[in-house]
Amino acid sequence: MASMENRAGSGKKKSKTGSFSGQLGFVMAAGSAVGVGNLWRFPYLAAKDGGGLFLIIYLCLVLTFGFTLLTSDIAIGRKTGKSSIYAYAAMRPRWKFLGIITFFVPVLIMTYYAVIGGWISRYIVVCFTGAGNAAAEDGFFSFFITSPVSPVFFALLFMAVTSVIVYKGVEGGIESVSKWMMPILLVLIVAIAVFSLTLRHTDENGVTRTGLQGLLVYLTPDLSGLTVGRFLQILLDAMSQLFFSLSVSMGIMITYGSYVKPDVNLSRSVNQIEIFDTGVALLAGMMIIPSIYVFSGTDGMSAGTSLMFVSLPKVFYAMGTPGIFVGATFFIMAAFATLTSCISVLEAIVANCMELFHASRKKVTVILTVIYMAASAVIALGYSIFYVEVKLPNGSVGQLLDIMDYISNSFMMPFISLLSTILIGWVVGPKWIIDEMESSGDRFTRKKLYIVMIKYVAPAMMFVLFLQSTGLLNALA
Repeated sequence: MASMENRAGSGKKKSKTGSFSGQLGFVMAAGSAVGVGNLWRFPYLAAKDGGGLFLIIYLCLVLTFGFTLLTSDIAIGRKTGKSSIYAYAAMRPRWKFLGIITFFVPVLIMTYYAVIGGWISRYIVVCFTGAGNAAAEDGFFSFFITSPVSPVFFALLFMAVTSVIVYKGVEGGIESVSKWMMPILLVLIVAIAVFSLTLRHTDENGVTRTGLQGLLVYLTPDLSGLTVGRFLQILLDAMSQLFFSLSVSMGIMITYGSYVKPDVNLSRSVNQIEIFDTGVALLAGMMIIPSIYVFSGTDGMSAGTSLMFVSLPKVFYAMGTPGIFVGATFFIMAAFATLTSCISVLEAIVANCMELFHASRKKVTVILTVIYMAASAVIALGYSIFYVEVKLPNGSVGQLLDIMDYISNSFMMPFISLLSTILIGWVVGPKWIIDEMESSGDRFTRKKLYIVMIKYVAPAMMFVLFLQSTGLLNALA
């Protein structure tokens, strides 16, 4: 009876907001959520956290935690037919608070996603105006983001494009854009990744480095200086990237799941999204790290979050004439990736607000666009007019963008994942999810793994990671 009621609710939801045309449309749209996380964050985390060591940990997490969290979110969305706030309430009314907390993750992330998109847009303009030599200079990026006008202009432009696509709806906007944008993105990533392995450069000291040597730096585990504390930090970084990349524990996949038709094989969809997402992440690292190694050695990988904007322009400039085309292609690809991520995040907010306020998609999208244009402007000015330095629990010092990123990715997502695994594993029971995974008549092939993960492994690990992300683990130690 409960299942039938949920189906009925799901049908009402879909008639109101639309749905994906089928499995391909869903996988492409859900895959689009991987976006900028794999291009902006994954390579610099891999470079920072021991190369192959980070890759091994990340792959293990994808096959266990990633699978568990992704399965849970998509199944919750389709079974309830609702976005995060009401989805958790439909599971257990007393757990509506978890949906509210989840809703605030994309609310925070959306404040800075368009800012990053604006940065990338600025570099596209640089590439096409032949100013690659200027972008390769040490102070270019700092000068740009500390300007009180330019970063705001590009952030607002990017936000406007995102809003237009979400305004057009699920199938006519999100799915149609994802279906052509994601294949192009994948082709570009593969092409640049292969090209990076063919690079060869001799520096002023006579040292020759090749792309294949850079690939070994990327793939070889670096265990030097590894301690329990450092291992936990790498684990937290990998888990944070997993949240960011798969868009789990932030309501996006619950919202997208609510648009999936009953006959779609969810188990196969989860597998395809995992493969697509992880493949893009690995290729992004193979595309960026060998290129930087060839022209800058290991020192060039220490740029951290600004690796894409500081180290790579130097690499493209050092390539000479080919670098003009490679650089332009790369930043166009990065813009595609960021746009698909922005669309996914804004859609999660729009869907929740439509349910909360019983308003139309167009009205909600317009209002949110105004709000997030203002928020994007504030975050973009966080390196100039609104500059602050705040010491975060993980030991780093952050500005406004870093603070939003830390709260949403390193604090809220582990906390949400901890609570959701308790809800599913011990309150409603894993069968609640498993029944939905098999409702189309297809087998849930990793059923046993899901039960063990959701009941025992995931809650324990999420608890440890939450303590680590808040700095409490170090305090207790």
